[in-house]
Amino acid sequence: MTVKTRPAPQGAWYLGLKSGDVASRCILVGDRARVDMFGAHLTDARLLSDRRGLRTVGGTFQGVPVTVSAFGMGAPIAAVLLEELAAIGVRVALRAGTAMSLAPDRLPLGTFIVAHAALRAEGTSLTYAPLGYPAAADPLLVRTVVEVLKASKLPHQVRIIATADGFYSEMLAPTPDRAAPVDKRHEEFRRLGVIAVDMETSTLMVVGSLLGIRAGSVCLVSVDGPGRALLDDEPRQAGEQQLVEVALQALIRVPDTNEGD
Repeated sequence: MTVKTRPAPQGAWYLGLKSGDVASRCILVGDRARVDMFGAHLTDARLLSDRRGLRTVGGTFQGVPVTVSAFGMGAPIAAVLLEELAAIGVRVALRAGTAMSLAPDRLPLGTFIVAHAALRAEGTSLTYAPLGYPAAADPLLVRTVVEVLKASKLPHQVRIIATADGFYSEMLAPTPDRAAPVDKRHEEFRRLGVIAVDMETSTLMVVGSLLGIRAGSVCLVSVDGPGRALLDDEPRQAGEQQLVEVALQALIRVPDTNEGD
């Protein structure tokens, strides 16, 4: 039997896209449904790819070309997505997602957290650089997101966020009998002054830096880790709509790496 083959796509193996298909500015989300929330704010929104669940749309926001793409959950696929987007033209990447509070008295649910740096407690970034390499956000992107949040009068904090791999082993105990190691992990983070955690930010910062991309992260705090509680549906939906507007407003104000500061 003859097996037919074809050349692998250059740059975007899983997305199946090529240079010119995406804008230089991109929002990265976890939830595929959030792609459509962003798409509703874009002019001439169009589906670019939906392969392997990596739902990607393009359009313009206030006249500026923008791409929005979903990675699902976790650092490995987030790195794959950023690699492919960078290969075909993305130069600014802003993660817009949700995060878990490890100290709700200090970081209440419904607050926005802008990560100026991240604690690398995941494994994917280690395949790119040793732990001595910092996971730091692009300072111009951080400043711009904060300016938009302030102008919108939304509650926010600028902090270091931890990024971990094990949701049920490091972030949220699924049952009381498994709470001890999760509580210990939370305490390790809090001892360092880190009171929020997600599953992607540190990897995106490291990969973005190595690829020469402006990378940053803004998240709605929607989960109380120690209390095992979720933000109620109504405030969560309102917060996610605010997240969409903030992320888009910030993204279009930041020059890409080819334009200079």
